Amino acid sequence: MTIRAIIVDTAGTTTDLDFIHNILFPYSAKVLPEFIHQHQNDFLVDFCLSDVRDIALEPEADLERVIAILQQWVVEDRKATPLKTLQGMIWKQGYARGEFTGHIYPDFIAAIERYHQQKLRIYSFSSGSADAQSMLFGHSDGGDLNPLFNGHFDTRTGSKLDKQAYQNIINTISLTGKQILFVSDNIDELKAAASAGMKVCHMVRQAGMSTGQFNQISSFDELNID
Repeated sequence: MTIRAIIVDTAGTTTDLDFIHNILFPYSAKVLPEFIHQHQNDFLVDFCLSDVRDIALEPEADLERVIAILQQWVVEDRKATPLKTLQGMIWKQGYARGEFTGHIYPDFIAAIERYHQQKLRIYSFSSGSADAQSMLFGHSDGGDLNPLFNGHFDTRTGSKLDKQAYQNIINTISLTGKQILFVSDNIDELKAAASAGMKVCHMVRQAGMSTGQFNQISSFDELNID
């Protein structure tokens, strides 16, 4: 069955992990205390802080304790929705101030333009919030790529390691699994997507990465859509 949609992972697939770990994460950790103090009464920020207390099982935690929990989660790269939401808000501020641009591999910038011309639907799926993905691609080294995407999925869809998340995506975009190709550098994510019926491809950008039974590419230039 012909591929009609491509879903791409972000970190390690369309953007360099070093950009995430060396630019975005340190920026969010640095700015987070001041940002929370300034915006603690904003509805969404207040909701996130309450969510952090619930997840940490510390309902009475004061603001400084919540900030400490969040900073530890940044170090651990916890896939917690309130953290990802707050990071997205902080990164939006950084992009707007021109403190950095979103790193996107040149081969993907060229590829997404081809896919768009081929009338393929393009989505991203990341543990980072949909807003964070939109900002990454909207302020990329190659300019604003968002008009070439049909949407961005995040942890509200489900864990990237959970078959159900990919079934939810299939239902949302109203295609069959065999009409969708998921590209990621993470074998466990590929297993989950494949178990939901999607076609998958393993992006192996670095020598020495663990590989499995899936088709492998080292660049989107090598990806054949059939």
